[in-house]
Amino acid sequence: MTTRDTQTKRNAGGNPYIPKGDGDESVQAYIDAMPGWHQGTGQWIDRLVEEHVPEVRKAVRWNTPFYGLAGRGWFLAFYCYAHYVQVTFFKGVQLDPLPPKASKQDHVRYLAITEDRDLSEDQLVSWIQQAAALPGEDVF
Repeated sequence: MTTRDTQTKRNAGGNPYIPKGDGDESVQAYIDAMPGWHQGTGQWIDRLVEEHVPEVRKAVRWNTPFYGLAGRGWFLAFYCYAHYVQVTFFKGVQLDPLPPKASKQDHVRYLAITEDRDLSEDQLVSWIQQAAALPGEDVF
């Protein structure tokens, strides 16, 4: 179910300003505040991570949901832009195949998910599982 949050402030690209917080409640607040079709994409990413990484921990920092494993660091985050939702794989250069978008940081790779979601769910699940199996980043 998609709900529209009209109270949350957003930047020019639509990314919601959500207070720093730990746990699923903070991530759900972020997802609930995502505009339009972005919200369904956020729900999809969140569901896939939960289904395929049962021990996942979540947090919101810098208006961005983070996913990680206790004692292992963060493996994935996403951010809402006007025309896509960008998924960050912190150790993306170790994934096979490589997520399509390079970063200024040597080990990070990105995936831009657009409204048409022209992406195989199986491929996204594979990247999520691979990323979760790697040592994560301690980004905060």
